[in-house]
Amino acid sequence: MSHTLDILAIGAHPDDVEIGMGGTIANYTNKGFKIGICDLTMAELSSNGTIAIRQDEAKLAGEILGITKRIQLSLPDRGLYITESAIHSIVTVIRKYRPKIVFVPYFEDRHPDHGQCSRLVEEAVFSAGIRKYKDELDQPSHKVQTIYYYMINGFHKPDFVIDISDTIDKKLESLRAYVSQFEKTEASTNTPLTNGYIESVENRERLFGNEVGVSYAEGFKTKKPILLSNDLLGERR
Repeated sequence: MSHTLDILAIGAHPDDVEIGMGGTIANYTNKGFKIGICDLTMAELSSNGTIAIRQDEAKLAGEILGITKRIQLSLPDRGLYITESAIHSIVTVIRKYRPKIVFVPYFEDRHPDHGQCSRLVEEAVFSAGIRKYKDELDQPSHKVQTIYYYMINGFHKPDFVIDISDTIDKKLESLRAYVSQFEKTEASTNTPLTNGYIESVENRERLFGNEVGVSYAEGFKTKKPILLSNDLLGERR
């Protein structure tokens, strides 16, 4: 199918995915993989910016990271609850783009929408694989191989990390595309995002990198073991 994606990264708001795994996305798009981002809400309750501004910023951020598709749903900001209609909308996206892997926010986060996004997508991934479950487009079922969890505001011990030393600049550039969220101006409301937030994200990825001997890494959580074969020692020289 022409719509098929290798990875679908889902966030509650535009900028969630970039914060959590922008470097990983740039890493894989550089290798030719098809990556999509789906924002569940338009972040209409954000303290700074407007819906239109956030959409323009999200478009630019996606272009910087080289993604194949940005999908925008219109679930309510601060209204992400496990309802049949919300699950239905996400199932429709999953079945349309048929990703191998889905990434969602780690459920332990100071923002309730991030945890709710994670739980909603888990429900949708399960329902998407049920043949008799009907979505909005009456599409065939699709089983996602696995779900991984990226970190937004938290600093948790990761289950695995991905080296983003070569793409940290792209990640930071994608975050700076969200001028309304991260740039402090006389007109902006003071929020945690306008007080050195990008620098704190960069420092987190530097610390994760130090743990494994690289310059920068992004950390991820998983609910099931990761299978290794030749990855353990790499290729014999």
